[in-house]
Amino acid sequence: MTAELERVGNASSLHASGRRARRVVEESRERVAESLGVRPSDVVFTSGGTEADNLAIKGLFWSGRDADDSRTALAVSAAEHHAVLDPTQWLIDHEGAAVCFLPVDSTGRLDLDGLRECISEHASQLGLVSIMWANNEVGAISPIAEIADIVRSRGVLLHSDAVQAVGWVDVDASLVDALTVSGHKVGGPLGVGALVVGRDLSPTPLLHGGGQERDIRSGTLDVPAVAGFAAALEAAVSTRLERSRAIAALRDNLIARVLDAVPDAVLNGPAVGGPTSGGPTLGRADLNGSGDSALRLPGNAHFTFPGCEGDALLMLLDAAGVECSTGSACQAGVPQPSHVLLAMGADDASARGSLRFSLGHTSTARDVDELIAALTPSVDRARRAGLTTVPAGA
Repeated sequence: MTAELERVGNASSLHASGRRARRVVEESRERVAESLGVRPSDVVFTSGGTEADNLAIKGLFWSGRDADDSRTALAVSAAEHHAVLDPTQWLIDHEGAAVCFLPVDSTGRLDLDGLRECISEHASQLGLVSIMWANNEVGAISPIAEIADIVRSRGVLLHSDAVQAVGWVDVDASLVDALTVSGHKVGGPLGVGALVVGRDLSPTPLLHGGGQERDIRSGTLDVPAVAGFAAALEAAVSTRLERSRAIAALRDNLIARVLDAVPDAVLNGPAVGGPTSGGPTLGRADLNGSGDSALRLPGNAHFTFPGCEGDALLMLLDAAGVECSTGSACQAGVPQPSHVLLAMGADDASARGSLRFSLGHTSTARDVDELIAALTPSVDRARRAGLTTVPAGA
């Protein structure tokens, strides 16, 4: 990416600089395709995962309805990222779409019986089903092969947001009709991603203009970002097994030590420490799930800390040099409970009192040590703050 930033050239231009830029784009497209096991012509570059999800949800819904006016419904899991949920709601509000919000179980994984019921009742009306490959909050990995058998066997298109999964788990893009990938989640630049969609499908464009990217996504391509994205994706996929094992072992250690430091903390999502994880066996009642680390992203540890507000605990840890995330979205400065945890059956208090710790390729045992050192005093302070009442009229 740094090398390309020193050069100029619009990949749509016919002059020498443009042709050179086009070569970089097409070579990058080939690298992305090879990393995902698809054809280069299947890769449509976008500005990131959000645009790719919107293009899939809106674009495939529109094109499917144009081809068959009975296709007026879609199905998404209740635990999807807002980049899927919000365009889905937009289609409800502005296009009169009917939607099945598919349930998830207590670990955040899709309820396959709920999917089967939806497909059985509405297959002739469904234009699209969208299920994320791995959940961004609790790390639950979806059984995409089983989902694909259920959905595609009935002639319904299947999209998967694989932003969290690519580079950490084995993502076979051929299982789905459309797949979303983002550059910054694989160590690449911000502001670039791709929708992988077969040549036999033509989502209705969101952007109109120069007709770039198969006339699906118009706009001058960011050549340096595309080059950086391709390089990062290639590196992430080629080193996936080694990195995933190392990070999963570090994650298992983090989980065990958090539960020792804060005994009433609850691990949300699939449990770890089973026979496939290589980490310590965690046989505690508050480990919610099957115990198979293959069901959870290797770098994800998501906890509820009873008696704490997640935002308060986040800021206390941040002041101690530990950066983490709440499982909630803030709208207009007002904390909202995590829709993912609510879909998993948590109550409002639990959904508000949760944090996600994420590990990546630069994470070390020292990082875990520093978290544990900061955690107990931060939890104690957050709990005391939670007990503080504000006088009436203050």
